[in-house]
Amino acid sequence: MPMTEAGRDEGARTVTVSRAAAELELKRGEFGLAVHLGIIRVDVPQAGGRARVRREEIDRLKSQDGFPETLRERVCTVGTAEGARLLGISPVRFTRLARAGCVTPVAFYLNRYRAVVWLYLAQELGGLAARSPELLVGTSPPWMRSRLDAGTDCRARNWRSRRIERLLILAEDPWARAAVVAEALDPVQLAEVVDDPYERSYFGRIRPEPAFGQRGSAAGREAMAQLMLADEPDEILWRRVTLGMELDSARELRPAPRPGEERWPGQVGEPVGVMSGESEASAEPAVPVGPMGSAGPTGPGLASAERPESVTQEGGGQGGWQGGEDGGGGGTPGLLARLRLRRTGGRRRPRQAAGSRGNPFATETRARHSLHHADQGSNR
Repeated sequence: MPMTEAGRDEGARTVTVSRAAAELELKRGEFGLAVHLGIIRVDVPQAGGRARVRREEIDRLKSQDGFPETLRERVCTVGTAEGARLLGISPVRFTRLARAGCVTPVAFYLNRYRAVVWLYLAQELGGLAARSPELLVGTSPPWMRSRLDAGTDCRARNWRSRRIERLLILAEDPWARAAVVAEALDPVQLAEVVDDPYERSYFGRIRPEPAFGQRGSAAGREAMAQLMLADEPDEILWRRVTLGMELDSARELRPAPRPGEERWPGQVGEPVGVMSGESEASAEPAVPVGPMGSAGPTGPGLASAERPESVTQEGGGQGGWQGGEDGGGGGTPGLLARLRLRRTGGRRRPRQAAGSRGNPFATETRARHSLHHADQGSNR
């Protein structure tokens, strides 16, 4: 089947996430949450690119009873005030329940004061009221009071654990699973577990992304990165052990790509950064030198030990430019090079006339004149 027909057939069987959200009558945030919770299945190309939704998946969700209200109820989120109203308690008591770990946030956003506002699934709050009604009335149990008196706040940790668990379920590639766990460790902890900078750099490229890509403000992305870091000693130890096991499984499958080995998504047959006509040595990407594995800026003093050895040129130094001055790299020498070859070793270069300094036409005229006399001398 021709490539154009195959692409047209694939486009007919799948739609973009924006089109799927519109057909399912969901907002972008609701659709992204539905994908994260596993309510909506999406196809992520292995060669890279944006996720797409199959037409069969959209038809399956549309055929459910009560569509679209039932689908919206499954991804409906509420804040503290709305959650307290649903449970019939005060916002202060709801906050105490959340801090003690009785309810787990599913998302968050930053308000205008850049404070974290946690969001909870409305259906889970209803389950809490049916499962533990004693938490909503009367005095708090002793274990809850001891946690709160110690200043414990389980909201960030519970959200982080929930997010990592969901991403591990959605990730199939072992390297992607290791990248998900690595996101919970700070640069120092990560460098202690993963000492290879190429593997740390690979984590940032293979880590699963949201359905609509990385969006939001810079402050929101920074808050996300901070909230993803484990801050309790027991959690840090658990993430380190889990990362070690996931990393062992990934290394057994395949090693992390090295410069010149990895391919860009969608490029078949060409290594990273190597265009047609380029050598692999000249197109080597920057060596990741930071603890987070991100590729740092290239410079004369960065990662000199990881750079390939320079090739010894015949009749010259290592890695030096051996071509002629006319820009040729090894063909016929240029005009000035031929003139210098015809000069004797003891003859000095004639002094440039004062009136012709900086004049390119005078320089070219003298070059032609010298070449003419040199040719006459050779014919005698």
